[in-house]
Amino acid sequence: MRDRPIGLLSVLLMLVAAPPLTAQSLPGQAVKRLEASINQTMRDQKIPGFAIGIVKDGRLVYSGGFGVMRVGNPDRPVTAETLFHMASITKPFVATAIMQLVEEGKVNLDDPVIKHLPYFLLKDSRYKEITVRQMVTHTSGMPDVTNYNWDKPEYDDGALERYVRSLDDKTLRWTPGKEFRYSNMAFEVLGDLVAKVSGKSFEDYVEENILKPVRIKSSTLLYKKAARAKLATGYTLTKGAVVPVTHYPYNRAHTPSSNLHSNVEDMARWILVNLNRGELDGRRILKSSTYEVLWKHAAPVPGRNWHVGISWFLADSSGEEIVMHSGGDDRFTTHLAFAPALKAGVVMMANCDHMSSIKSIWEAAMGRPAPFAK
Repeated sequence: MRDRPIGLLSVLLMLVAAPPLTAQSLPGQAVKRLEASINQTMRDQKIPGFAIGIVKDGRLVYSGGFGVMRVGNPDRPVTAETLFHMASITKPFVATAIMQLVEEGKVNLDDPVIKHLPYFLLKDSRYKEITVRQMVTHTSGMPDVTNYNWDKPEYDDGALERYVRSLDDKTLRWTPGKEFRYSNMAFEVLGDLVAKVSGKSFEDYVEENILKPVRIKSSTLLYKKAARAKLATGYTLTKGAVVPVTHYPYNRAHTPSSNLHSNVEDMARWILVNLNRGELDGRRILKSSTYEVLWKHAAPVPGRNWHVGISWFLADSSGEEIVMHSGGDDRFTTHLAFAPALKAGVVMMANCDHMSSIKSIWEAAMGRPAPFAK
C-alpha cells in the first residue's frame, strides 16, 4: 500500500510471478452435478461462453471454461484465463481503495465528499451533506447513470474528472442517508476522490495498491491494456438470435463503476484475499479489523432479504453470511460470492447480457441454497 514501508523480503516476493492457482480436489460427483447444471443453463439461455471458479479452504478447487469467446469460432474456447468485462464487480475495488485511504488517515468515511472534491457540485444544494460513507453504501440519494456513452468512449486521464464536473445539473432522489438506492454515478465520484487524494489516476492507484501486491496479474481497468487475444466478445439476445456487441462497454469516465477486465484465475485470488481478510501470500492490502466496517450492515436492500455494507452485499444462506457482488453491462454478466465462515466462494462470468438465472449453478458450486430467487 502506498506510503507504507516494505521490507526487502516483501519487495522480492512482489517481483516473483504469482504461484498458479491450480484447480484441484472437487469430488467427481460434485463436478458432474456442476457441469450438468452449467451445460443445461447455457443451452436453455443461449449463453455463448461461460467461466467459473470455486474456492474452498484456501484453494481453487475447480476452474473451467465452457463455450466460446466468439460465436462461430470454435478455435477460441473460453478458459480460466479468458478475460471478461466484469461490470459492477469493479465497485468493491473502489471500496478497498477508499478503506486503504481511511487506514492511512487521508480520508474519513464521514467526511463530506466536497472536502476532497471541491468541484463536486449538483443542482440540488443538499449535495454538500453527502459523505463518503453514504456514497460507498449507496445511501447518498445520488441518481444513477442513464447513458454510459459506450459508443463515444473516452480514453484520456481527464475523463473521470470531466464526468464528475458534468453533474451540476443533477438532482438528488432524496435527503442523503435516508435509504438505499444503487448508484453507479456515486462510484464514479468515489473513484475520482481516490485519484485526487492519492495523487494518481484511479487506474494506477488500484493497480499499484491492490492488484500488484496480491498478484492479480492479468486484470486491468484500462481497456487498451487488456490482452486482446484473451478478451471475450460480448453478446445479447435479439429476436431469439445471439448478436455480438455493437459497442464494447468501455468508457474511462465510468471506470470506477464498471471497467475491470478479469478472469477466473485472478478473481479466485480476489476471493482468497477477502476470505483472508485482506491478505494473500504474505502480502496485506487491508487490516483485518477493517473488514468489520466493510461487512457491517449499513442499510437494508428493498425487495430483498439483503443488506449493503461498504459496497458489498450481505445475505444469508442457511444461517451463513454470504458476501457478494454481481455485475451486468451491455453484453456481459458476472457474479462473485463467498462465505467467510465456510472459507468458500465462487465467481462466474458470461459473455452475454441475457443470462437470466444462475441459481442452479450457484447451488451446485456452493453446496447450499442460493440467497436469491433466480
